[in-house]
Amino acid sequence: MADLLIELFSEEIPARMQARARADLKRLVTDGLVQAGLTYAGAGAFSTPRRLTLTVEGLTDHSPTTREERKGPRTDAPEKALEGFLRSTGLTRDQLEARDDKKGQVWFATITHEGRPAADIVAEVLADVIRNFPWPKSMRWGAGSLRWVRPLHSILCILSDEAGATTVDLDIDGITAGNTTRGHRFMAPDAFTVSNFDDYAAKLRRARVMLDAEERESEIRQQSENLAFARGWQVVPDDALLSEVAGLVEWPVALMGVIEDRFLTLPPEVLQTSMKEHQKFFSALNPKTGRIEGFITVANIETPDDGATILAGNQRVLAARLSDAAFFWENDLREAKSGMSAWAEGLNSVTFHNKLGSQSDRIARIASLAREIAPLVGADPDQAERAARLAKLDLRSAMVGEFPELQGIMGRYYALEAGEPEAIADAARDHYSPLGPSDEVPTAPVSVAVALADKLDTLTGFWAIDEKPTGSKDPFALRRAALGVIRLVLANAMRGGLLPIIGQASETADKADLLSFLHDRLKVYLRDQGIRHDIIDAVLAQDGSDDLVQVVNRATALNAMLTTADGQNLTQGLKRASNILTQAEEKDGVEYSFGADRKFAETDEERALFTALDTAEPGIKTAMKNEDFPAAMTAIAALRAPIDAFFEAVQVNTDSQVVRRNRLNLLSRIREAGRQIADFTKIEG
Repeated sequence: MADLLIELFSEEIPARMQARARADLKRLVTDGLVQAGLTYAGAGAFSTPRRLTLTVEGLTDHSPTTREERKGPRTDAPEKALEGFLRSTGLTRDQLEARDDKKGQVWFATITHEGRPAADIVAEVLADVIRNFPWPKSMRWGAGSLRWVRPLHSILCILSDEAGATTVDLDIDGITAGNTTRGHRFMAPDAFTVSNFDDYAAKLRRARVMLDAEERESEIRQQSENLAFARGWQVVPDDALLSEVAGLVEWPVALMGVIEDRFLTLPPEVLQTSMKEHQKFFSALNPKTGRIEGFITVANIETPDDGATILAGNQRVLAARLSDAAFFWENDLREAKSGMSAWAEGLNSVTFHNKLGSQSDRIARIASLAREIAPLVGADPDQAERAARLAKLDLRSAMVGEFPELQGIMGRYYALEAGEPEAIADAARDHYSPLGPSDEVPTAPVSVAVALADKLDTLTGFWAIDEKPTGSKDPFALRRAALGVIRLVLANAMRGGLLPIIGQASETADKADLLSFLHDRLKVYLRDQGIRHDIIDAVLAQDGSDDLVQVVNRATALNAMLTTADGQNLTQGLKRASNILTQAEEKDGVEYSFGADRKFAETDEERALFTALDTAEPGIKTAMKNEDFPAAMTAIAALRAPIDAFFEAVQVNTDSQVVRRNRLNLLSRIREAGRQIADFTKIEG
């Protein structure tokens, strides 16, 4: 057994590519080794800005010798057929064996694949991986043919065991594999040799390189929190930025600076976004004032002045960036106070989609729809319409032009400056939500009305021009919009059904097809909450399936019932009744729904089922009318024992046609009792 260590040392790898590159290196190399016949005990991949590293532990020394038996042509086949078979096997005629087969005598070849040393296999696999590595973007440099994300400087590739370390023989465009690497670019740039992974990791740390990205993240977090705590501040959490910064440094050194007083009047979102996007700074919040008053930058070097020069340079650059932001803010405030009419006019020239008009056209549609939705969610129609007309005006602001991710957030500030009520200003901020599955769902009535109108206008518009998602392609994020509609409707218990609203949003969109699309997204949403797809299908088959709140309540209650033995057995009885009825109706050419008569009952089990149905039917009907779905499930569950007893004791298709028809009509009552709740035929099992 041996341990394999690989390091691919290059110019700086973009931070956003490092995690995927680590996973790809591990997968491609280990898969290649296994396919070549080697086994291993474990593997781990690491990255820093300048290196990708893979360690493979417990690698077998050789691949095993294997034998493959291959069937060839018949012994009396034409000579050319035999020659082709010999070429494919690499054998001669005297190495073949003739055996009896169903079609006569046939040539068989036994091909021996000799085992190979691990070093040869590693060299072959790694060369292929390097030359075909799936970088999102790559480049060539110099006269070589190799493509890499950035110029590749060196390859470290060694196999180590108790006897020592061996360098794998590998040459890629003149880059020869060795046993050396380098430490930190500035603090320890000299080359050094390594003998195994433990030696490699220890020497890298002495050379001011933290190999593990998670360790760098933890170190950045801890240093930042310590600096903030010393000032009585708090670091604003930002996991995405933390991961990115950890991919920019090999030896993180956190430094804290103070934002100049002249910039503290900027909205905190502007400060945070400007520092994050332009400088990769973390924001520091003063809990006493509630303002962002400081920043944390992460250097990649320890300096004699403890980072003072670095910090001073960052302060100057930040001041310039925030001066730009302050300029945008002041200009935008003047426009907001004057009513934002110039922004509204400017949206006339901004195309939303060439078949759906301008942003102004879209805003007019959303405003009209928001007014219609408002009563359904308890919002004031005038406020909903006004909020919809203002919500997207910040798209023309200078601040959103610089930082598009602030759209909506800035809209709230500008609406307040324009003297609008908070409900309208909040709707400007919230109407894009929810953007993802973990995003918070608006609950303020005006915000809900505008958010629903915005998403439904998007869906109906693209449905009207037949631009629907296909396969994995969804360029207009319509699946996300549909999930947003679902979450808004459910979180706010909006009743009344979606079909009328879809009709108001568009006269030309295929309402049934769009509702089916929403149902598909609802299935995904509910499956994530543990409700089976067949249960959802059984409920969606009922009338009123555009009332998503009712659908979810039904599905939840039905799902709970089917987790019990009574529920599972009842389902089988309902499905059996439906199947017998369907077969009889097809044979007789009639639908049995005339009502069964107790006087034709011949057995106690039939009479007991009549009694049970007489009790259950009104209970189910009342519960369904009151939308008390758990009560409806309880009522129908009471039929389980009578139905089981009926099928045990009674033959439905008896010789007496009068009795047969009466029993089929009794089964019809069972079927109709189930249909009030769901289509039980769609439930699996």
